[in-house]
Amino acid sequence: MNVKRINRIACASAAALALAAPSVASGQAPVPVLPATSAASLPNIGAVAAVYSRHNLGSLWFRAGAPSPAVNQLTAILRRAPVDGLASGPQLAAQVEAAVRQAAGGDPAAVAAADRTLSAAWVLYVQTIKLPTRDMIYAYEVLKPQGSRVDQILFGAKGAPLLEQHLAQVASVNPIYSGIRDAEWARMQASGSLAPGPRIAANLDRVRSIPARGRFILVDSASQRMFMYENGVPVDSMKVIVGTPEMPTPLIASVMYYVTFNPQWNAPAHLVRGPIARKTLAGGMKYFNSMGYEVMADWTRDSAVVPAESIDWKAVAAGKINPRIRQKPGKENFMGLLKFTFPNSQDIYLHDTPAKALFAQSSRDLSNGCVRVEDAQRFGRWLLGREPVPPGTDPEIPVQMPSGVPIFLTYITAQPSGGQLTFLKDVYGWDRPGAQIASSYVSPVSAAR
Repeated sequence: MNVKRINRIACASAAALALAAPSVASGQAPVPVLPATSAASLPNIGAVAAVYSRHNLGSLWFRAGAPSPAVNQLTAILRRAPVDGLASGPQLAAQVEAAVRQAAGGDPAAVAAADRTLSAAWVLYVQTIKLPTRDMIYAYEVLKPQGSRVDQILFGAKGAPLLEQHLAQVASVNPIYSGIRDAEWARMQASGSLAPGPRIAANLDRVRSIPARGRFILVDSASQRMFMYENGVPVDSMKVIVGTPEMPTPLIASVMYYVTFNPQWNAPAHLVRGPIARKTLAGGMKYFNSMGYEVMADWTRDSAVVPAESIDWKAVAAGKINPRIRQKPGKENFMGLLKFTFPNSQDIYLHDTPAKALFAQSSRDLSNGCVRVEDAQRFGRWLLGREPVPPGTDPEIPVQMPSGVPIFLTYITAQPSGGQLTFLKDVYGWDRPGAQIASSYVSPVSAAR
């Protein structure tokens, strides 16, 4: 997904904010609408009524006893709601229409009951689209979709200058989400489908946590690209190298606060017993020292350095011992010149790399889980607001950014284009129903423990 395409999605999503009663193009079969259900399909009706009563909320959906234009918009959103994961959306739409008909006579009690029914349906829908992404690692609770309490949803609707605009804005979630959702809804209308495809449901779940506005970083392991957003719009992007199918880059939401200059690299165990041990046996200390490697006594921050000559490298290659190998900063360092860390339980981070030729490959699922960026200098410039010049020669110098920038690592295989969806290869197998999205990445530090 390139920047231009995402901007087209944002434009298309803005047009979709005018969503009203559903329309069916000539020759297209409408999506079947199931019959209305009783109030039992609105388990939150009691909680909604309590907020109305406690806060003297008044009417949200009726003006002088007549339904507002937002009512038609609500029913259209509910009919489309199966794409959002609310399978009962069409039944709720029918229930809303039945409640509005019962209030048509202007009886105050009937209008009040209908208003609460409409609010209960809206609350159920909003709570559905604000569910946290399954298996995403949230470093901070605030990065989960916010505003899912009944009172928050109702106060937001009550305080909106224009309710129709408020419904459209909330229902859009974010431009990527609405681009996928609207394309699938168009397909369902054309085919008469009752439910979205399983790949759509998986993708919508994974992009639901992406912000609709603000400054943030989006790493998409499916397209193997990173996007830099400002005011909710991508302003730059670059290629990235992500985890292999065996060691996938996990789903993470966190905040980046620092840029680290002159990073050191701790070699993972499989590389220590593999190419590092093998090349050391072949090339001796000349090879080992030329790569800037050091053998560390343990995994502590202030670990002592152990003479490399004292290590039994045949035992290392055989997997009998597992020494910690650290690479000093320099032109050969596998972290490159810059490292971009952020809190997460998997020790995943972004970093520079000297192996620039790998970015020319069409498939870049090559790492052990961390993310290598194509142009670390450009990325560092965007984060710091200035040229990323190292403040010294010491290793691992952290430089604080002007403000924290949220970062979201996700996996988007459904790509909207021209109102239709194309699908990228599901490298990780996460589009399959019931797929377990759990990172198999284990940091060298964690492995040592």
